[in-house]
Amino acid sequence: MAIEHSRETFETALRRFVESLASHTEQPNGQWTVKGFIDAFRNVYTISSDTKIVSKILEIHIFPLMLKFASDNRYKLVLATHQNYYPDISFVSEQDETLRFAVDFKTTYRIRGREQFCNGFTLGSHGTYFVDRTSTKNIQFPYASYAAHYSLGIIYDRASEATIDETAVYGIEQLESITSVISNLQFFVAEKWRIASDKGGSGNTANIGSINYIPDIIAGRGMFSTLGEEWFDDYWMNFGRITVVQPDGETKVVRDLPSFVTYRGGDLSLIRKRYTFKGGSGE
Repeated sequence: MAIEHSRETFETALRRFVESLASHTEQPNGQWTVKGFIDAFRNVYTISSDTKIVSKILEIHIFPLMLKFASDNRYKLVLATHQNYYPDISFVSEQDETLRFAVDFKTTYRIRGREQFCNGFTLGSHGTYFVDRTSTKNIQFPYASYAAHYSLGIIYDRASEATIDETAVYGIEQLESITSVISNLQFFVAEKWRIASDKGGSGNTANIGSINYIPDIIAGRGMFSTLGEEWFDDYWMNFGRITVVQPDGETKVVRDLPSFVTYRGGDLSLIRKRYTFKGGSGE
């Protein structure tokens, strides 16, 4: 009961914090306040629209605000000590160091022409540390030691190629005339199991994929959101490890949620719809 209360308190504070981020990152016209980078000669260079670069700069941009959030709520902010470690940030209670919350930054862009869909993102590995909840392989603290696992997400519009010249150099007095590489930033926070799909998130790597229908992401209505977190854990801990015999005698590896729920004898009506838009995976 105490852990559940702490989860609710932390999530409420985190949601309130996330709601404030737009005012720190957007101009009144929806443009990102970051225009480029400046050198010692006061030259301004535009930022590449590459998603990995945008993602990293967004993290840097809001990091001072994250530090303040941690201090205001009496948490220590612990960064991942290696680039490929999960999560990006661990919030550790100053009063009880066993109380921890995992927060991963997730950024992606809206699909032009289908603005209710985004490119999607990964929600962490379903490999060693996810299966063995006491493991310290590629994770800051053991998975089971976190009271909850959150995604802090940013969905944005990418500027059209016609409006961005990545070779341009501007004087600092031209700052306001520079078109930002992204705009219309939409922030959200959700426990990662609530926005998960039943598909992998990035090629052949062992990553959990997100849904990509934006209204469901914002509302936390992923494929497991009605089934519950236990089903999410069970499915992804056993992803690709279960084989069933088909009526025709052929075997099939279980890699979709309906087949898994049937195998476990669960209620198929509790599976949330996965909208069929073929997008990629973001960062």
